[in-house]
Amino acid sequence: MNTGLLEHICTFVRAVETGSFTAVAAEQGQSQPTVSRQISALEDHLGVRLMQRTTRALTLTDEGRSYYAHARGLLDAVEEAALAVRPDAAVRGTLRIAAPLAFARLHLMPRMARFLDNHPDLRTDWVLGDRPVDLVEEGVDLAIRIGRVTDQGLIARKIGLMRRVTVARPDYFARAGRPQHPADLTAHDCIVYTGLATVDEWHFAGPDGAPIIVKVSGRVRVNASEGMRSALLEGLGLAVCPTWLFTDEIETGLLERVLINYEPAALPIQAVYPSRRLVPPRVRAFVDYLVEEFRADVRLAP
Repeated sequence: MNTGLLEHICTFVRAVETGSFTAVAAEQGQSQPTVSRQISALEDHLGVRLMQRTTRALTLTDEGRSYYAHARGLLDAVEEAALAVRPDAAVRGTLRIAAPLAFARLHLMPRMARFLDNHPDLRTDWVLGDRPVDLVEEGVDLAIRIGRVTDQGLIARKIGLMRRVTVARPDYFARAGRPQHPADLTAHDCIVYTGLATVDEWHFAGPDGAPIIVKVSGRVRVNASEGMRSALLEGLGLAVCPTWLFTDEIETGLLERVLINYEPAALPIQAVYPSRRLVPPRVRAFVDYLVEEFRADVRLAP
């Protein structure tokens, strides 16, 4: 196989995974017409049409779907073979990471200096936000997700645990009263975080461990942890929040914890990556590093 053919196969695979010649061109530092010519050259070489192009979408033909499955496996095998004979070059290249913004600010970025010092040939490219991204389409190597991962096409490794507390500002409780039981929350102005599947169903464990589910409501709904934190600090209501979202606001009394005997359900913090036979060493190294780091942090330890 010549180098040009392998390059064309790589371009085809990324076009399938991103759904866009423009996205592939940006990834590879080429023009969109160059990407189009490479796909056409591959089709000419094979003697079949792999995809139908319109101005709005790329659609695989039956032959294209079959070829993609084999081509993806081929590229994984090529990378695996290279790493097998170049162990010294294992952790290098660009690690593209997706993570919630607040979690990255508070618990990932402060840990990056040591990790990058340990791997001087590695670069990182961050995709930050609370909405889950399509790892394959976005070309993401690794995502940090909180909660249960249901996508069967992804591998999830638990790296920590998100413990949560029920809090508000003391002046909010002075106005609205302090709830004594989770059921009391139905009468409160709850700040609802929409980034979890449970949304306005808040899950607690009673003193005997029995689960308690309460449907809450309020005048503020947010889709980002930073927004929930800001709303709390402005006294706009009560919220169930991860302990890692704060520094000393609870200890100094700026926020007050309630329902101490009714702990909100803890959620796993997971490292998620595409399900492929080959896991790049840069991904494995970063996940192993986070496991070690989080194990030593009482706020995140599983």
